[in-house]
Amino acid sequence: MASDSCDVCIAGGGIVGSATAYFLAADPAFDGRVVVLEPDPGYRLAATARSAGSVRQQFSTPLNIAISQFAVRFLRNIERYLAVDGEVPAIGFHEGGYLFLADEEGVEARRAEYATAVGCGAEVTWLTPAELGERFPWLDTVGLEGGTLGLSGEGWLDPWALLQAFRAKARALGVEYRRERVAAVEVEAGRVAGVRGGDGARLACGWLVDAAGIGSREVAALAGVDLPVYPRKRFVFVFDAQEPAPGLPLTVLPEGVYVRPEGSHYITGCSPAPEADRDCDDLEVDYTVFDEVLWPALAARMRPFEGIRMINAWAGHYDVHPLDHNAILGPHPQRPNLLLASGFSGHGLQQAPAVGRGLAEQVVHGGWRSLDLSPLGYERVLAGRPLSEGKVV
Repeated sequence: MASDSCDVCIAGGGIVGSATAYFLAADPAFDGRVVVLEPDPGYRLAATARSAGSVRQQFSTPLNIAISQFAVRFLRNIERYLAVDGEVPAIGFHEGGYLFLADEEGVEARRAEYATAVGCGAEVTWLTPAELGERFPWLDTVGLEGGTLGLSGEGWLDPWALLQAFRAKARALGVEYRRERVAAVEVEAGRVAGVRGGDGARLACGWLVDAAGIGSREVAALAGVDLPVYPRKRFVFVFDAQEPAPGLPLTVLPEGVYVRPEGSHYITGCSPAPEADRDCDDLEVDYTVFDEVLWPALAARMRPFEGIRMINAWAGHYDVHPLDHNAILGPHPQRPNLLLASGFSGHGLQQAPAVGRGLAEQVVHGGWRSLDLSPLGYERVLAGRPLSEGKVV
């Protein structure tokens, strides 16, 4: 079979893989060849294209806040980074805010996470039940102890547009995309020496970036590495309401149900109970979730949503790292030129700019430079030492 070579092979051309490709190609200190292998170039099954497209700074982990803060700066200045031939991508970044509501059971954790966010420089405010009712008169505040609202740097965007913008810019900078999957990984003297595609063709590489989403565990296994990342299914439902909810931010109810505007409609969803959150790689939608879980929760809390009509729905996947629901990033201890980028648990879209930049720094500069992502390294997996994130939506 034919063989060629590259400096960096990226398994997975979704948002994280394409962001990594862009930052590599855009670094003046890098003059190597980057090849991205993506088996689904139309991204029909990709988590990025099926994402709710949200960005926030309200996390419980300071590192996650810093990661998102870079994403916000990147998105606000998209013309500096991803314009091609003078054309600025229209990603529709709308800073509509995140509103986390807290009842008696969750108020202590909400106050702690609020203090963390403010301490990290996020523009977030605490609202009492009275202030919530005044600001959002359609909200039923009975049973609430308060809530936190992001005043800037939080909102939503078009995930498809951002993915295509990263991809187009990377290609304009010389990155090669191939419709191919990683079928085999060759390891020599403890390092990745190359990969083979489904057609058997060999691609020698100096680095392999595993950004294959729910397929990342399989890619890692081909390199002799156990990557504890699993596919979990999530549903997104689109609905119309009989009356509007003016000024609705992306709102997360105490039960974990979220809702936000989507053009003239609304979208909603939630994570299943832990005991029901099983490995799953299909994309079938369970419509009873809307009728039995989402609608009742929305109707009980928000007057405009007492009468709603579902008009569309889809399923997508989270690549979940159950230890702490944080990504596993950077070189594997036993495969130093295998860079891991997986286990985002639904946060890949907003974390892609900082992660892509960091992985590029690993290749070009030999370590994390702009932001220290080492707490998210594989070493914590080996030690069973979680870096727990409390706000997984």
